Amino acid sequence: MTGISAFIVCKNEIAAMPRCLESVAWCDEVVVVDSGSSDGTLEFCRARGCRVFEKTWNGYVEQKAFALAQCTEPWILNLDADEEVSPELRDEIQSLLRRDAAFPLREDGFELIRVVFYLGRWWRKGGWHPEWRLRLARRERVTWHGEEPHEHARIPGLAGRLQGELRHFTYRDLTDHVRRLNTHSTQAAEALHRKGRRARTGDWILRPAARFFRFYILRKGWCEGWPGFVAAGMEAFYAFLKYLKLAELSLTKR
Repeated sequence: MTGISAFIVCKNEIAAMPRCLESVAWCDEVVVVDSGSSDGTLEFCRARGCRVFEKTWNGYVEQKAFALAQCTEPWILNLDADEEVSPELRDEIQSLLRRDAAFPLREDGFELIRVVFYLGRWWRKGGWHPEWRLRLARRERVTWHGEEPHEHARIPGLAGRLQGELRHFTYRDLTDHVRRLNTHSTQAAEALHRKGRRARTGDWILRPAARFFRFYILRKGWCEGWPGFVAAGMEAFYAFLKYLKLAELSLTKR
């Protein structure tokens, strides 16, 4: 079977890491890149046999590119600490690696369907579903790109799709959701500001409404019941914060 490296970037994820690492215990190596944990994450990962690296945080794209560079096997699998590989996806990947060893596959990578757990339910009807992410790829054919806080992998060749679920335990609760929206909206506003973008009044009025409509109506968030309405409201709140913070940066960093 062709070898595979799993890699994870993290900080203070001791609560989520046992589940995540258990789901990739079948991989040939697990690379963990940490950006300053103080909760025992590093010690736990080392005890589980992971190859652990410490790197100052400089954005998702740079952190994942660094983690990729530490991998040594022909294929890589990227997870976040709050994700886990389902048994069905594990079996599917292992079957794929056996076929690749016998007769090299045409694909340079594969998109995985990420299923979100939020407010007590798995989302398989609308809103965040379906969500496809390129997370499995040939190590020498993949690179990382994106604009903070959103990153993505890119390959030059053919991408396939697997059906096993990559399970995402998105937010612990509403407080955690709001905290992360605050952090991500700051990162997004700063990225736009660096590109010379300036906020207009319509941005923090019209964009939140458009984001709510897209999530709740076009992406069928309503199919998930009241959690779908809550998530759509949070999406609108994120857009509001991002462009309001961009306006603030325009005033304070001239």
